[in-house]
Amino acid sequence: MKNVLHKRQVLEDVVKEALGRLSEDKLVEVFDFVGYLLAREKREEKAEELELDPKKDPILKYIGGVSVEPFAHKIDEILYGEED
Repeated sequence: MKNVLHKRQVLEDVVKEALGRLSEDKLVEVFDFVGYLLAREKREEKAEELELDPKKDPILKYIGGVSVEPFAHKIDEILYGEED
């Protein structure tokens, strides 16, 4: 763990040094890109939270429970009208 923290600190230091050499226009681009990365990370975290898992959501175990007779009998016809 200590090695990981050290590696992160070194990387942050190198990035900070490189940022100091960039023009203001390039810093704006970096800022925009960092914002994009943070937003993407947040979306990915939300997507993980929304993953469907029957172990966590018992209603998911029931999906398909009405696909057998008599529940599904002519359901398409009832919902969408007569078939051609």
